[in-house]
Formats: sequence, C-alpha cells, structure tokens
Amino acid sequence: MPHRHTAIMTAALRLLACAFVSLLVLVAAPSAGADLAEEVQLAQRYAPVVRLVEQREECGHGEPYEPIDVDVLFGEPTVALRGPWNPVDLVKIGPAAADLVGRYEYHLDFPGNPLDPGCGYERWARRITAGSASTVYAHVAGDSGHPGKLALQYWLFYPFNDFNNLHEGDWEMIQLLFDARNAGEALEEEPTSVGYSSHEGAEQADWGEDKLELVDGTHPVVYPAAGSHANKYTDALYLGSSAQAGVGCDDTQGPHVELRPSVKTIPSDRTAARQAFLWSAFEGRWGELRPAFFNGPTGPNVKRQWTEPIEWSEGWRPRSYAVPTGGVLGTSATDFFCEGVTKGSRWLVRLLRDPGPTLLLLAALLALAVFAGSRTSWRPAEPLRIARRRSWGQILTAASQMYVRRAPLFLGIGLLLIPAGIVISLLHSLLLGGFGVLGVDTTGEGAGAVVLLVVTVGTILALLAFALVQAATTCAIVQIDAGRSVGPIAAYRLALARIRPLLGGLALAVAVWVALSVTTLLVPVAVWLVVRWALLAQTVVLEEPSALGGLRRSAELVRGRWFRVASLVGLGAVLALAAGPLLGALLILLTDAPLSLLNLVAGVVYALAMPFVALTTAFVYFDARVRGELEPRGAAEELPAEIELLSG
Repeated sequence: MPHRHTAIMTAALRLLACAFVSLLVLVAAPSAGADLAEEVQLAQRYAPVVRLVEQREECGHGEPYEPIDVDVLFGEPTVALRGPWNPVDLVKIGPAAADLVGRYEYHLDFPGNPLDPGCGYERWARRITAGSASTVYAHVAGDSGHPGKLALQYWLFYPFNDFNNLHEGDWEMIQLLFDARNAGEALEEEPTSVGYSSHEGAEQADWGEDKLELVDGTHPVVYPAAGSHANKYTDALYLGSSAQAGVGCDDTQGPHVELRPSVKTIPSDRTAARQAFLWSAFEGRWGELRPAFFNGPTGPNVKRQWTEPIEWSEGWRPRSYAVPTGGVLGTSATDFFCEGVTKGSRWLVRLLRDPGPTLLLLAALLALAVFAGSRTSWRPAEPLRIARRRSWGQILTAASQMYVRRAPLFLGIGLLLIPAGIVISLLHSLLLGGFGVLGVDTTGEGAGAVVLLVVTVGTILALLAFALVQAATTCAIVQIDAGRSVGPIAAYRLALARIRPLLGGLALAVAVWVALSVTTLLVPVAVWLVVRWALLAQTVVLEEPSALGGLRRSAELVRGRWFRVASLVGLGAVLALAAGPLLGALLILLTDAPLSLLNLVAGVVYALAMPFVALTTAFVYFDARVRGELEPRGAAEELPAEIELLSG
C-alpha cells in the first residue's frame, strides 16, 4: 500500500508539473508574440529609403546591385557551400538555408572570379533576383552593458562589392538608437541618433540634424556609394584614407534610383530568430574565400554590432569628407588621389590574379636598373672632399657611405620628422575641432573644404620639416668635411640661422605648385619647376640668404642637368615616400597585423630614409656647383685644328 500511495502521488505531481508548464507556455506565447508585433511595427515605421546611383548602361558607371532577399540564394544551383579546410572543399551545390546552420568558417561561393568580375556578377544577380523584391532585414537589439538603450538595425545584402576591395557578397547596415528598454517603449519615443555603416566604421547623425534627410518624417534616406555600398547621408564624392572611412573615393552623386525595400523583421529572441530565419545561425562567409580584404564578408549574427550595438555605436565618427564641387580646390585637385587609389587597387588585383606579367615587368625594370648601373662608375666614392665632381653612381655611393659612417648623426637629424608628424596630426585634430566650435560647416562639402585646407597646411609643414632636414644635413657634412665635430642639435642650429629665406622660398614654391597643379594641363610644368628648385635648401644655407635668390640659384645649378637631378633626387624622394606604405601594405597582406601598423611603419621608414635623400641632394648640389664653376658653359665660335695637314 505505501508503494501504491507513493506511485499515485508521483503521478499527481507529474500532472501538476505538466499543467504548470502548459500554463507558462500559454502566458508566455502571447507575450512573445506581442513583443514581435511591436518590433515589426517599429521596423516598418523607420524603414529606410535607399537612393542608388543610377546605372544607365550595363557594366557602366553606377550601381547595378540592389539590396536583395537572401532567400534567392538558397536552392540556387549556381551557388555552392564550401569549406572549412580550404576554398575548394565542396559541401553542397544549391544549399538550403538549413544547410548553413552551425557552419563555422564555411563559405558560400557564387559563380565568377571576384578578382576579374567583368559583367558576370551583374548579369547573374539580375537573373536570380528576377521577380524578387528589394529587401532589408530589421533587427531590434539591446546591449547588456547599456540598459535602457535600444538599437533598431536594418541590414542590407548586396551580391557583389565592386570597389577597390573586390569581393563576393556585401553586408551593410544602418542603426537607429532609442532611449527605451524594448520595442513597445521605442514606439512612444523618437530616435536619439542614427549611424550609417561605411567600410569598417560608421558615421553618426543626431535625429533631426540637417544632414539627415527624412521622408514622411520617419524614414531616413541613405545614399549607398556606387560599388562599395558605403552608406552616406548626402549626394557627393567622399574621400577616405583609413580603414574606418575606407581608402579611396566613395561616389554617391546622382542621378539616383529610389527604392522602398520590403522589410523582414528578425526577432530579437535568438531561438525565434533561428526558427524564422535559419540562415541567421550561419557562422561562415557570404562570399568566396580570398586573401585579405578580398574575402567574402561574415554575416550580421557574428558581427560585434549584432550583440553589442550600443557599445559599437560609441565609435561612430561625426562626419565624412566630401569634395567641394567648386573653386580651385574642387574635384580636379582630388582626381589624382581617387584615380591613384583605384589604379593601385587594380594593380594589386592583377598581381594576385595573375602574377606572371607583374613579375616580368619587375624583372624588366630590374634589368634596366642593372644596365643603367653598368653605364656609370661607382668608385672611387670617398664621401669627404665634398666639393668635387662625381658620376651618377659615385653620388649614390658617397651618400651611402656617409650615412653608414655617421649613422647616429643622420638618424638623429631624421628623427625630427617623427615629432613633426605628431604635431601635424595634432594640428589636424585641433583645426577640425576648432572649425566645428566656430560654427563652420564640417559636414558634407563643408567638411571637404575644411579637410582640404587642413591637408594643405599639413603638407606645407611636412615640406618645411623636410627642408630643415635637408638644410641640417648640408650643414653637417660641411662641418664634417672641415674636420669639425657636429651633432644633430648643432646641425639644426646652423640651419635655423637661415630659416626665414628657407621658409620664404618654400612658401613661394608651394604657392606656384598649387597654382599650376589645380589644372591637369600644367602639372608637367609644376613637376619641371619642382626639380629646378630641388636644391633650394643647399643654396640658401651655403650661398644665397634670400628666398628668391635661393630659387634662382637652384634653377641655375640644375640647368642642363634636369634629368640627372630628377633621377637622383626625385627618384630617391619617391622611393623614400613609397617604401613605408609599401612595406606596411605587405605586412598587412601577408600577416594578421592590424591596419594601424601601416602608419607606424610608414612613419619610421620615412624618418630613416629622408636623411639619405638629403645626403644625395647635398652631393648633387656640390657636383653641380663644381661643374658649373670649372666647366665652360659657352661653346667656341670656331673649332681650332688639332693637327696640321701636309700639302703638296
């Protein structure tokens, strides 16, 4: 009997437990449904308006890709699921969304080669999206580290990223912030701010700020840049020179095609989200596996902003820099930068896609350098007795020997460039912040005008620092040649005695350069003048105590030797400027080093290389001066006979 009573009690307890669980389900289910309904309502209220750059002809300028419904990828026989061990391991052709669940470091592979896209991706995307509506995915998310704050995100997926970093698939997003704990409370409030994703960062706007354009009072307008899909607030050409802002030029200029994408809301509840959108459990890449920044992107669910949206928003930048559309510092002044980055990116793509032609070109250039080197004499190259004629090769050898023998001296002189770079960076920050405080427009084109002014000031300061390095280096080797001891501080003290004419000559040269280079037609003239004035620092500290006199004397010394001076000084300066960024870029491509390493490496290499360029310039100066004073300039009117001819 006791056993029977125990069994009855156990059964009763089980029935009670089941009833309690059922009651919880009945109570919780309507609550969860109500939460999702409020999230859907919130997502519909603030759905973005997307204005794409119009593409008027196939494969022409503009944006051919719309934000798509990713469901068109699933079951599609031209899409493959691969990985995770290498790019060619095939899991399935035409994978379903369920096949992506829990796949860590696998990747989707679309038809085509992202490093040689041609029109293939454009035509493929048009085929698979036929009859499908443009779509964005909404997601409401809180942040455990910031209670009382709520984020409403809209995720946009593009089939291909046709920018400098070519890659299959591209996830972009915009995010609205609310002072609310849930969607229900957010429906009673206005957003506090908005963030538009742009490359590795995002740009912020306060709700109601002038640069934020709204349709019907609640729908933010977003301008995705053609190719990169970096989200912008206005219609303009934007400059970027960092990982956060992108490296290159983002173009959102019209005419535009306006889209009102369909909104699909991913529940904030993780379990419900995975049931409704199986692909939200994919932990791989939405595009082909490729090296470095040509890799396909990860999905929203593995990004930091998915789980820490408020924390992520604290790193948003306040502005982007648009190129002014008018004035002498307008678009013509930035064409070189935009085209240079684009061509450099395409060169890198060609190198990765087919290294053969690039290696052949490098081999040809190396052979040409060896041939040119064999046509000049390199020794004797004793660097002392500086006032003497030297061949092209002897100048380089003498500069190298002087640098090595007096490395502490010239490294000390070059170290000025490091604090100078810090001062320039601080000045940039102070000027940009100061313009905002003074009420000067620092958004859109206003920001572009300000940043161009700041860059101009920074460039002048950098040139001044280099001119001081040149002057100090020249003073140092004159003291060494005279048998006197000299250190970096003493060398700079001697150079600073002529700082006023040096600064004046540099200012005149920069003014002429700017005036000529704003028009493409006169850029060759500007380059010609730069080489003619390359010996300004040496002439000022050793001969001419005036700005105009220094420029005239430099031009006189270079006359008849332009290519010689250009090849020694110009090539050396270009290599010194390029060595740091190239080395930093190689480290980033070949290692897991952060992108910030680029600036550090470039600064150090620049500081080490510029004293050598200064030494080379000094030896060029002494060679030109000696040749000018010892070799006759004019030609004889009549050549005399050198042997007598017997007659008769």
